[in-house]
Amino acid sequence: MTTTVPAATATATHPAVDRPTVDHPTVDRPGADLDELIRRDPGAHRVLTGDRPTGPLHLGHYFGTLQNRVRLQRLGTEMFVVVADYQVITDRDVADRLAEHTENLVLDYLAAGLDPDRATIFAHSAVPALNQLLLPFLSLVSVAELGRNPTVKDEIAHSGQSVVNGLMFTYPVHQAADILFCKANVVPVGQDQLPHLEVARTVARRFNERYPHLDGTGVFPRPDALLSAAPMLLGTDGGKMSKSRGNAVALSATADATARLIRGARTDTDRRITYEPAARPEVSSLVLLAALCQDRAPELVAEEIGDGGAAALKRTVTEAVNERFGPMRARREELAADRGYVRQVLRDGAERANAVADATLAEVRAVMGSV
Repeated sequence: MTTTVPAATATATHPAVDRPTVDHPTVDRPGADLDELIRRDPGAHRVLTGDRPTGPLHLGHYFGTLQNRVRLQRLGTEMFVVVADYQVITDRDVADRLAEHTENLVLDYLAAGLDPDRATIFAHSAVPALNQLLLPFLSLVSVAELGRNPTVKDEIAHSGQSVVNGLMFTYPVHQAADILFCKANVVPVGQDQLPHLEVARTVARRFNERYPHLDGTGVFPRPDALLSAAPMLLGTDGGKMSKSRGNAVALSATADATARLIRGARTDTDRRITYEPAARPEVSSLVLLAALCQDRAPELVAEEIGDGGAAALKRTVTEAVNERFGPMRARREELAADRGYVRQVLRDGAERANAVADATLAEVRAVMGSV
């Protein structure tokens, strides 16, 4: 997965794999809880995650994915974080300000706590061997299967384009290459990204069946989804929080900008503040945001605000967000003053990722008989 979003609370399932590899054992064990398996043996897991550099990451990204990435890093899992710059052009004509967005995305990662000494952070375009996996992988998936992908359909609907390019349909297979080049067996995703991950699992299974090693083992593990436990945060317009929909509070937003955005958030006419996600989604999402920032139960936050109405709710949320993210913003400003360091992080990450991708591509060529 490259682009990850907050997900509704869910439990991942773990069907058995076909042919596990030796170096990176699969996490697919029937009835086992993936998060518990990672805590028990973090060294047995390799994580692939990342984002498209299309704009600043927002609060939904943090609570849905970034916070969890930092937790997995601290547990000791091996982590690859891809800045999916090639995938920017899936739903737009040009990759506008790509270098700037790439560096800013890395700044968000570092400020949030990702450590480049413990996580391989790299740009998609800097790893040629990764992209060479796309061709054999495309031969394993039918056009009909790509056309049925619900996540692709949703992304097409929100792309605003009258004509959809071919890369949009192959996007899930490109993501499969992102995941499988490093033989990741864990991919943190939101609920809406599960269809993409299923494509990666299908590609791994079919490749292993078609091109097994001489001893019958497969090249790739079938990656498993690690679903976020964070409930969905809505955007300020009451819709899904998204960089492209202009309804999100960026992690890099100033305290004043945060206050302005939250003041404009949609609520309802009931003065009494309650936490009822089904009946009052906009109000409840704001309550939840304050609760997440304060590490408290949303019901307690709502009870404290009581009859204060939307104005009191928004003040509470603004104070909670600015207090929680103040240190992160300060760290980001410090890092932004040295763009050379950010570029060095990408260079170092690309060097490590290229070594892994080259080895995987050599293995793929060997089992396909193309060497």
